[in-house]
Amino acid sequence: KRKVIFFAEFIICYCILVNTSLTWWCLRTIRIWLKRDSGQYWPSIYHTMPDSCSCMSFNPETRRLSMGMENGTISEFILSEDYNKMTPAQTYQAHQGRVTVVLFVLEMEWVLSTGQDKNFTWHCSESGTQLGLYRTTAWVSGLQFDVETRHAFVGDYSGQVTILKLELDSCSLVTTFKGHTGNVTALCWDPVQRVLFSGSADHSIIMWDIGGGKGTAIELQGHNEKVQGLCYAPHTRQLISCSSDGGIVIWNMDVTRQETPEWLDSDSCQKCEQPFFWNFKQMWDSKKIGLRQHHCRKCGQAVCGKCSAKRSTIPLMGFEFEVRVCDSCHESITDEDRAPTATFHDSKHSIVYMHYEPTMGWLLTSGADKVVKLWDMTPVVS
Repeated sequence: KRKVIFFAEFIICYCILVNTSLTWWCLRTIRIWLKRDSGQYWPSIYHTMPDSCSCMSFNPETRRLSMGMENGTISEFILSEDYNKMTPAQTYQAHQGRVTVVLFVLEMEWVLSTGQDKNFTWHCSESGTQLGLYRTTAWVSGLQFDVETRHAFVGDYSGQVTILKLELDSCSLVTTFKGHTGNVTALCWDPVQRVLFSGSADHSIIMWDIGGGKGTAIELQGHNEKVQGLCYAPHTRQLISCSSDGGIVIWNMDVTRQETPEWLDSDSCQKCEQPFFWNFKQMWDSKKIGLRQHHCRKCGQAVCGKCSAKRSTIPLMGFEFEVRVCDSCHESITDEDRAPTATFHDSKHSIVYMHYEPTMGWLLTSGADKVVKLWDMTPVVS
């Protein structure tokens, strides 16, 4: 795998390779690629780390590069103005196991990190001292931070998202919410609209309305494999998502979307009243064989297969692919309701990481095929 951060004039990447015997070994290298006058990117720095790199964060204002490693250590470097030299700045003994996410917050001078030891920590970037620690219930796989409210958003392998209020030396639990059936694989925070996007191994994306105060959760279904990355373009109100099947989806979030209904419970079809197969009493009384239960994705009613034989897209509810709907809902869905709110693109490789640079409108993807691709997104993100 290669994870990469991209900016207008340079690319930073670190490499992890797997050999043919399926035992992990690592090049332990950080590479910086500078954009030359020819328009091509050429390597500028090739730095070897003491252990395998697992995650990284870069702040372009301070040129501070934070690298998380497999041994639980976070190493920080300051890049020179010409990006031809990196100087060690700080080392944090942050975790007992692999660092999963590292995030540098310039406004607070904090380094936030999570690890396989299920600890979420934050350190002072000036002194290197640990300021606080919070124990999570599962291995954390996603982390975002809101500077204005000092809220940390933590997504873990149980599918739960936890919101913490951070202080200088302590934190308090604000709330937890869970909408995914798989582990959280990506988080993206929009501080303007105050919404949080979470992607999961269950192929879905959920938009959580944090600032609205109503607890609204909007589902987006547009991937066939686990979601690997999320980026938000605030100037156009578009969400960019990618998955391990190579799909890149551009979501129009400047539309009024609807929440998906909760699935209703019933012992019989809520349309034709035929009993479901566990409703022995009604089966005996009516002398009929029980049917399998399904649910209409538009109204949430429990229906049988005969009453929900039709399929339709419902883009405003996040269903860009055809899903099961009952007969009455299928008749109520117009051609205007079926108008897509997302565009689909094939990256031609299994994406493991992506980074979007909004000032240039460029997207960088790295794949399991060890290839890094740079995309001009201006024709579709505009």
